[in-house]
Amino acid sequence: MSASLIATVAVAAPLEKSLSYRVPEALRSSVQVGVRVRVPLGRRTAVGYLLALDEGDPDGLKDIAEVLDRDPLFTPELSAFYLRAAAYYLYPPGEAIRTALPSGLSGRDSDITILNESFYHPLEKQGVPSGGRQKEILACIREQGEVALSALRERFPSPYAPLARLCELGFIGEQEREKIRDPFLSAPLPPDTCVDLTGDQQAAVESLVSALASKSFTPFLLHGVTGSGKTEVYLRAIAQAMNLGRRALVLVPEIALTPQLVARFRARFGGGGTTIAVLHSGLSDGERYDAWRAIARGEVQVVIGARSALFAPVPELGVIVVDEEHEASYKQGEGFRYHARDLALMRGQMVGATVVLGSATPAVTTHQRALSGQIGYLRLAGRVTERSLPKVELVDMRGEQGVGALSQPLTEALEANLLRGEQSLILLNRRGFSPYLLCSDCGHTFRCPNCEITLTYHQRPRQLRCHYCDFQVTPPELCPRCQGDHLLPEGTGTERLEEELTALLPQARIARMDRDTMGRKGAHGQLVSQMEAGAVDVLIGTQMVAKGLDFPGVTLVGVIQADSTLNFPDFRSAERTFSLLTQVAGRAGRGERPGRVLIQTYSPEHYALECAARHDYGDFYDQEIVFRQELGYPPFGYLVNLVLAGNDAGKVSASAQNLADALMEQSPDVDVLGPAPCPLARLRGKTRIQILLKSAERPSLRRLLLALPALKKTVVAGVSLAVDVDPMDML
Repeated sequence: MSASLIATVAVAAPLEKSLSYRVPEALRSSVQVGVRVRVPLGRRTAVGYLLALDEGDPDGLKDIAEVLDRDPLFTPELSAFYLRAAAYYLYPPGEAIRTALPSGLSGRDSDITILNESFYHPLEKQGVPSGGRQKEILACIREQGEVALSALRERFPSPYAPLARLCELGFIGEQEREKIRDPFLSAPLPPDTCVDLTGDQQAAVESLVSALASKSFTPFLLHGVTGSGKTEVYLRAIAQAMNLGRRALVLVPEIALTPQLVARFRARFGGGGTTIAVLHSGLSDGERYDAWRAIARGEVQVVIGARSALFAPVPELGVIVVDEEHEASYKQGEGFRYHARDLALMRGQMVGATVVLGSATPAVTTHQRALSGQIGYLRLAGRVTERSLPKVELVDMRGEQGVGALSQPLTEALEANLLRGEQSLILLNRRGFSPYLLCSDCGHTFRCPNCEITLTYHQRPRQLRCHYCDFQVTPPELCPRCQGDHLLPEGTGTERLEEELTALLPQARIARMDRDTMGRKGAHGQLVSQMEAGAVDVLIGTQMVAKGLDFPGVTLVGVIQADSTLNFPDFRSAERTFSLLTQVAGRAGRGERPGRVLIQTYSPEHYALECAARHDYGDFYDQEIVFRQELGYPPFGYLVNLVLAGNDAGKVSASAQNLADALMEQSPDVDVLGPAPCPLARLRGKTRIQILLKSAERPSLRRLLLALPALKKTVVAGVSLAVDVDPMDML
């Protein structure tokens, strides 16, 4: 049989390998790597992603049914990256690619409409038409040379009939063009600020420029204290990459950081014909789709976005920046459980790019790599313009007798700051009004029927909510257990703190930044603009207020319940606490006036808090690394968390035990810890049991993972198995 064109397709289904299909003659001209195709899969059809084309024997292969895209969504280079990432995290390749692509492109057909707009231009025909409206519209078009239909509609109500007649008579021509949904369309271009580099900044830029010139994979840790000018170093490195004809990818951990960072980049690059694209979940599907296609066409020089932007089809990629690289939000928590920082290093290695991991509080694993010489180490030891770091005080709450969430020292500091006309920021890493609703007569609390947690009470609107499965219910007037009427909110969330502060400081303008208030499109940017304009006196927020925001007017930072992250059942709890406190402390004193930070705690002697109060990352690292080495945790060991879940608790338990036994037989040199119930033993109605794999050597752990598909037979039907390579939490 003669050779045929064979397509390698990653089907968007839980299949461990890609499949081969024959390309029928009718589709030869339209198939190319990076397009979506519809293919037969068993008795149904499914969407797949075309990864490769080769001549081969078509015997036994089914035909591709349809090509769904005119232009490719990713390149062969990205295809290799997607497959390598999927293999590392043991995730089906088609499902991994579906995760990587923008929303709206994962279904059978595109859910997104390509917008088009008509443009009208004058033709050479002389004279004037007879109608008055036609004359006015023709004069306008001849005067401007070319006019968009949207502009004509603003000037001439209902211009459709006159335009159609002018086209018919040959006075004007019509051309339809694609219209890009641009989130910056109405945003003014901010002014750029020229700054003189400090000595540390200059040394960092020179190292990055040298690495970019080599056009080879060169990773760096840019370790700079808060306010040390890391963003300026990013900007200089990206400018150099663009001078070399290459492009940049910048990752941020939170949408809240995007408006300020984008403004800095547009100020530096946006006025010179350079295009900046943004990719994050705060945009509409259409805006993300248009940005993705513009990136793929090579029309964009700088891409800025959250973790999923890592998969953007940026050609000629020269530099990748991972800002706040220590942030756990770079790790995808469900499905394709990738870590964007680690995949940034992988992608940089594959394309020969310079990768910059920036942080004031680097992950312990990243800092250890830098100290051991595995990646370059660039240090920014002080703030720009010789500003001092804020003074940090630990408020021992064991001696506080006050009522409410605010201690006396913090209350007095807030009042004094307001009198001086300065801004304050309060961190409370808990949403809602209170963590739970308690019957003071019998002690009853309300628990989620689907998850192993109490329901959080939200006062506006009056609801009990589960922050894991989104279950919501209106609380009853009487206790369902004892019929008592003393249902009281216990504990404090950001909503209750806002109410408390409003009563304490009635004249203050108070705003809140958490997931409840930032759900509306554009809410992040609007609140950031209000803070920058001085229209907010006190900003309350969850951890998103601690990450990279630059508000020169903030001189006071308060932290409520600083111990909450210390109590998590996770070996990284001290690291997360230190990072969060150091980062939020760094929001104070970034302007001309000095900053002050008050941290309320019941554990003032804990080394994570003591080191945060001194801004002493080095001492924290020295103490933390000893603990990690003694217990064999990263960076001295490697972890994989296996989570089994199902509706039948007995089946889940039996499957977990059978799988653990099989794993121990397969690889005795890997520690198999468990099975044990997950800290959240029930989530979204399913019983959850975990098995933790731990090894001092990565190769032995990888060998065991490669055997895992064969061992899945120990998991019975109705029980799912999720594989989390390099887990960031084990809840």
